[in-house]
Amino acid sequence: MKRSRYLRIVFFFGRVLLNLLVWELILRNIGLKKIVNRTRRSRLQRIAKTYHDLAVHMGGVMIKVGQFLSARADVLPEEITAELSGLQDEVPPEDFDGIKQLAEAELGGELLEKFAEFEEEPMAAASLGQVHRARLIAPADGGDRRWVDVVVKIQRPDIETVIATDVAAIRTVGNWLMRYRPIRRRADIPALLAEFTRILYEEIDYIAEGSNADTFAENFKDIPGIRIPGVVWSHTTKRVLTLEDVYAIKVTDYEDITTAGVNRSQVAKRLFDIYFRMIFEDGFFHADPHPGNLFVDPDFINQEGEREWQITFVDFGMVGRVPPNARAGLREMAIALGTKDAKRLAKSYQMLNVLLPHADLELIAEAEAAAFERFWGKSMEELREIPFQEMHDFAVEFRELMFEMPFQVPHDLVFLVRTVAILAGICIGLDPEINPWESLIPYAKKLLADDGGSRWDFVLAEAGKIFQTLITIPQRLTSMLEKIDRGKLSVRVPRLEPHIQRIERGLKQVAYALIFFALLTNAVQLHLGEEMQYAWVLYGAAAMTLLAFIFTGRRHRRR
Repeated sequence: MKRSRYLRIVFFFGRVLLNLLVWELILRNIGLKKIVNRTRRSRLQRIAKTYHDLAVHMGGVMIKVGQFLSARADVLPEEITAELSGLQDEVPPEDFDGIKQLAEAELGGELLEKFAEFEEEPMAAASLGQVHRARLIAPADGGDRRWVDVVVKIQRPDIETVIATDVAAIRTVGNWLMRYRPIRRRADIPALLAEFTRILYEEIDYIAEGSNADTFAENFKDIPGIRIPGVVWSHTTKRVLTLEDVYAIKVTDYEDITTAGVNRSQVAKRLFDIYFRMIFEDGFFHADPHPGNLFVDPDFINQEGEREWQITFVDFGMVGRVPPNARAGLREMAIALGTKDAKRLAKSYQMLNVLLPHADLELIAEAEAAAFERFWGKSMEELREIPFQEMHDFAVEFRELMFEMPFQVPHDLVFLVRTVAILAGICIGLDPEINPWESLIPYAKKLLADDGGSRWDFVLAEAGKIFQTLITIPQRLTSMLEKIDRGKLSVRVPRLEPHIQRIERGLKQVAYALIFFALLTNAVQLHLGEEMQYAWVLYGAAAMTLLAFIFTGRRHRRR
């Protein structure tokens, strides 16, 4: 362990935590709330700027932590994420002599013996390694020889010692955070750090990274529009990785993509589709989709000899695996979002273990239903333009939920959340008008059809829901009428008496409305499950019920 490095990291985070403690907990509670609020933006910017400079200078895990934090716009203020976002492209390269010495030791010979050409200037520098362009001579059919363009990823010297030091320092800071109860009850910091450490050590095993690339290539071998580089195993070791050179237009070079004749909206949609497949079908996803790892190749020639564009992935060191229990919860969430089922969405939170034990499921489902009503189906641009007052009203309506915040961070989902956050930012940059619901609904439809096993199981389950709903309607109406007869019906409406007669007249309409709603919603469920024969029967029954509802309403108005 590098003791001076360890102490420098610990002292930095110690100062930050002390700063936040004094300002946000002490000064705020002794009557200086206005000063705290007025100075917060500048204070956070100074903290982020100091960390940015420290990370660029020290490199290693500090860069990784900064990149991770820069993608958490969902939980961190913009003052921090904006300052740290530059860490994606500001990693200084390693001195070439050290890189060359390591590579030659790993490959068992001089670079110009293993490669026909090797560029000393790196094309990309990352926190744990850097990438150089090279060319090698490989035998081709017929005994001739041909040049092959490759990229060579070489680990930074002494990176294992740096990682061990940085992880030890961050673990010390994590132990400090666990002393604060609101953090302790929502996040298992030791488990999060264990997951982070595991992935870090996976990233410096280039044999494992090459295997990850082969796995992605196999998973997408029959899917057009995506390219995974091939691994040159003869020039790959645990600390040196040689891949086919597939670099093209960076996914955030928007003008270049448009100039190349590629529709940016289609690029964003394809990215969503690729990740939905990775997460929901394969359970194995590329967990570092920052702009330096995604490219658009406008000049790919397919097997038919036609020119088409494709999305290219590089850097397979950070991958995520979706555990079986989490995959079931994510499937449930996708179906709930696609069908606007608030109760099913709350159930998915339970399956994913993101709720604290005391969470009020009914209140959460109620809030989700209201969110569906107000925000579902809007494009990203429309969501960003929602007036502050509307968001404020929503927060006031569910202030009890906002105050309790009964959510926790399961360690096995942190990198999935991070991946989705980065992906969403890239897709919004490509197409501010993108509507994620349009990409989600086909997957929800497919998952819904597969949910519960065979199609007969699906049909019977949906039919059971319909009959259960219909059977309970008369019982509920009878109970309501009995309460009215006994004078025990409690309705929270000012000046109730003038409305009771109208309620009694409308009971029949309520029955028709409930039956219509039950028939229609279950018809839609069957429609999404592609059980069209049963769906049209329920659509017809719903239409007849709607006509009866309209006829009854007109008759009451004539009276």
